[in-house]
Amino acid sequence: MKKIEAIVRPHKLDEVKEALNSMGVYGMTVTQVFGCGKQRGLTGVYRGQEYSINLLPKIKVEIVVKDGLEDGVIKAISNVSRTGEIGDGKIFISTIDDAVRIRTGERGNEAL
Repeated sequence: MKKIEAIVRPHKLDEVKEALNSMGVYGMTVTQVFGCGKQRGLTGVYRGQEYSINLLPKIKVEIVVKDGLEDGVIKAISNVSRTGEIGDGKIFISTIDDAVRIRTGERGNEAL
């Protein structure tokens, strides 16, 4: 099994969910997060004072899929999230040893 963690722009969440749902991927955890990278935040002016926002709002989407499905999921997320600008996000992939469905006790792929 593979865990895919995608950090995307907040306004791209609905498109990401639709792309995943169209592939039959419905289970996901979505979290509001803040981060920075090459985008390095924003500078604004409030009441005549300049200020910096170093951490920008992002959305983290976590999905666990059966081995072999990760490439399609990564492609789907990338395609709908890409604007070509700095700040589009990142996708991280890791291996999951096991999963347990608490309600039934099912393990492994059956728990997904």
